[in-house]
Amino acid sequence: MTLSYLIEKEFIQIRHNPFIPKLILFFPIAIMLVFPWITSMEVKNIYITVVDNDHSTLSQRLVQRIQSSPYFKFSGMAQTNEEAMQAIERNDADVVLTIPHYYERDHVNGQQPQVFISANAVDGTKGGMGSAYLAQIVNQNLQDGQVKPMESPFSTVALFNPHKSYKLFMIPALMSLVVIMLCGFLLALNIVSEKEAGTIEQMNVTPVSKLQFILSKMIPYWIISAVVIIECIFLAWLVFGIFPAGNIVLIFLLSMLLALIFSGIGLIISNYSDAMQEAMFVMFFIIMFVMMLSGLFTPVASMPDWAQKLTLANPVTYFIEGMRTVFIRGGNLASIAQDLLILLLFAIVIDVWAVFSYKKIQ
Repeated sequence: MTLSYLIEKEFIQIRHNPFIPKLILFFPIAIMLVFPWITSMEVKNIYITVVDNDHSTLSQRLVQRIQSSPYFKFSGMAQTNEEAMQAIERNDADVVLTIPHYYERDHVNGQQPQVFISANAVDGTKGGMGSAYLAQIVNQNLQDGQVKPMESPFSTVALFNPHKSYKLFMIPALMSLVVIMLCGFLLALNIVSEKEAGTIEQMNVTPVSKLQFILSKMIPYWIISAVVIIECIFLAWLVFGIFPAGNIVLIFLLSMLLALIFSGIGLIISNYSDAMQEAMFVMFFIIMFVMMLSGLFTPVASMPDWAQKLTLANPVTYFIEGMRTVFIRGGNLASIAQDLLILLLFAIVIDVWAVFSYKKIQ
C-alpha cells in the first residue's frame, strides 16, 4: 500500500509540473515528425553546371532531364571545362557534367563515349551522391533515346525495405532517444530538483524503505515510456504509413528493458549529483556518447575498429539492432534473443548499482 501511495504522489507531482506533461506529449511528436525528415541520406539541391561540347539532340535531352530532376539545381551552361571548374571554386556548383564532342554520333555507331563528372568532394556525401544520381540520369537518357546503354552485369533486389526508405531505417531507432530522455534525463532531473528543494531529506527520515522509494520514482517513468512508445508507433503509422512488421509485444519488451537501464542510469546520476546543472551536464554527455556510438546515424560496421569495440559496451546498440530486426525485418523472439539477454544483463547491473549507490538516512 505504501508503494502505491508513493507512486500516486509521483504522478501528482508530474501532473502539476508545468513542464513535464508538455514534454511527455510533444517530445515524441517532435522526434518522430522532425528527425526522419532532417536525418535523411537522400541528398537534394545539388548545384550542377553542364559543359555541352556536342550540342546534339541526345545531349540537349540529357540537359533537359537534369533540369527537371528533383535532386539538382541547374546553375547554367559553361562554354569550357575551365569555366565550369571556376564555378566549383566559387561554390556556384557542386557537380560539373562535361559532354564530349561527337557524343551522340559515337553512341549511334556502337561505341561507348563517356561523359565526365567532376564533383566537389569537400562535402563527400553530397559529391558522391550527386555523381551517383547523375550516372543514373545519363543511363536513363540513353535508354529513352533508344541508344543501348552500358549493361549492368547484375540485378538488385531490395529486401525488407523495397522502397529503400531511410525513414523506415531511422524511425525504430529514434524511439531509443524518446525512452532515454523520458526515463533517464527526466528522472535524474526530478530527483536532483527534490534534493535542492529539500523534499528528499524529508522522505529519508520516514519509515519508507530504500527499495520502495526507488521503485516509486522509477515505475511512473516506466509507465510513461510504455505510453510514449504507443504514441511513437501510432505517429509512424499515421504520418509515414510505417507499421511494425513483427510482433508489437517484442517492441514493448525491448523498450521496457531500455527504460529499466536508463532509469537506473538516471538514478545513479542523481545519487552523485547535488545540483541540477551537474546532473544535466553528465546526462547530456552520456546521451551524446550512447547515441553517437549506437548505430543510429552511422552503421556500426562503418566505424573505426576502436569505435566498434566501444559499441559493445553500449546498451542502445543492442536496442536499435533488436528494434530494426522486429520493426523492419519482422523478426521473432529467437532472432532478438541475444539482444534481449544483453539488455537484461545491462539492466540488472545498472539497477543494482543504482540501489546500492542511493544513501538513505536511517
